[in-house]
Amino acid sequence: MTGPSWYSGHRPLTLAILAMGGEGGGVLADWIVALAERAGHRAQSTSVAGVAQRTGATVYYVELFPPTGPGDGPADQGRSAPVLSLFPTPGEVDVVLASELMEGGRAVQRGFSTPSRTTLITSTHRVYAIDEKMSLGDGRVDSAALLDAVRRGSKRLVAADFSQIAEQAHSVISAALFGALAGSGALPFARDEFEQQIREFGKGVAPSLQAFAGGFAAAEPPRSVVDISIGPRPRTAEEVKAEEELRRNKIAATDPGTLVGTALRPLAQRALDFPGAARSMLLHGLLRTGLYQDVGYAERYLDRVARLAELDPDVDGAATLTTEAARNVALWMCYQDTVHVAHQKVRSGRMARVRREAGAEPGQLVQVREYLHPQIDEITDTLPTRMGAALRQWRPLQRVVRTVTGKGMVLNTSSIVGYTMLATMARMRPLRPRSLRFGREQAAIEEWLDTACACEPELACEILRCQGVLKGYGATYEHGSGSFMKLMSAARVLRGSAEAAQTLADLRRAALSDEDGAALDARLAEAALTL
Repeated sequence: MTGPSWYSGHRPLTLAILAMGGEGGGVLADWIVALAERAGHRAQSTSVAGVAQRTGATVYYVELFPPTGPGDGPADQGRSAPVLSLFPTPGEVDVVLASELMEGGRAVQRGFSTPSRTTLITSTHRVYAIDEKMSLGDGRVDSAALLDAVRRGSKRLVAADFSQIAEQAHSVISAALFGALAGSGALPFARDEFEQQIREFGKGVAPSLQAFAGGFAAAEPPRSVVDISIGPRPRTAEEVKAEEELRRNKIAATDPGTLVGTALRPLAQRALDFPGAARSMLLHGLLRTGLYQDVGYAERYLDRVARLAELDPDVDGAATLTTEAARNVALWMCYQDTVHVAHQKVRSGRMARVRREAGAEPGQLVQVREYLHPQIDEITDTLPTRMGAALRQWRPLQRVVRTVTGKGMVLNTSSIVGYTMLATMARMRPLRPRSLRFGREQAAIEEWLDTACACEPELACEILRCQGVLKGYGATYEHGSGSFMKLMSAARVLRGSAEAAQTLADLRRAALSDEDGAALDARLAEAALTL
């Protein structure tokens, strides 16, 4: 005679935890197992590690068998213990806990979360996947669409920024998710039983309990289904005050020689002569170029934008051409060279931000290590034009660079030696205008603007947007430069045709779709453009 089946109600509670490395997913699974066993349940957990997604996502699977059921009475016809599964079965998972919104989406995609059964508890923050980061364009998945997908793919959704809750408690997200699990009521255990498990764990008890309480509050009824936007939560008065103080400190820290306060003021006044819709972007561009180099460089930026503003047919409306010029000219003029990278790493306030994000307590030592991989081009581009051009082809220097940096190098910015090296490089900013790359970039910018000024406004806007393909460094930058040259050649061929702007926009999107330029070449061939 066969005992009761899975589908007759004698089944375990099943939970899947999808977490990334360092988030405490294993601890969370252990807490659940220990909690259930204390209550008389049979419990089992397994894990399958994943790779190639951010820090590596792991699926932890937990099954909890109640005290009454197969293995605990005569109905089982002699079976001494229930047979528990080692991995979640699609369509048969009661609770899914996801440490990040994309992991919630993966749970739906893999069938772990279903509208007929599953309570899905997910954090709404994003840790972007490698594919999202590698995209030359904006490769980010739409968070609002992702949240809607997990809502439709679950019977009940508990969604909140559990990462932020954990950070505010100086804990890890697993504690906040444990609280959300308790608050959701998906398991037949009381809150104090959950909290007792954290106390018995014995590590980071106080912050873990604080994070637990935050997660519990975000999930408990009647707010068990938290329909939220992806934007930030409302700020308290204390947070607003702290952010305002941080903003003032940030401005002061990036204000060498009272550059922001006085030297740029006449240029900011001149920006009032430009179309109103473009002024905000112009002011940002002035600040960016001024801090990148000096006031003279900011003035050159304004002169370059003025060339396009004279051709803008809509000065009283959106002023699209002027706005695109204000944005893209500033981005190109502030290209990432070694001087700029060094300046970003040693700027005032960075260490304070690192300490704050790491949750370091006063008096704790914090080390910041930079992982660098400089190539011969980055070194020679920083040198004076003639010297850099000569050394670029000098093989002994190439061998030295390959030997020293071929496998990368680690620099401790928080040490005296590391900080001094980077600070010295950052102070080479006055020498930048005589560097090999500076001359090359300025010539390329002028040629780009000449091409845009020779075209009708709609096509000129697309030419300005083509700057977006110039990204990264090394091989990535070389590929981008090659694609940019093809786009400029195409723009010259298209000039005067009815669909010129739309065709160039399609070509630009193709250039941003891959790194090796294959999609762009295919699109050029499809458009029958001979370059």
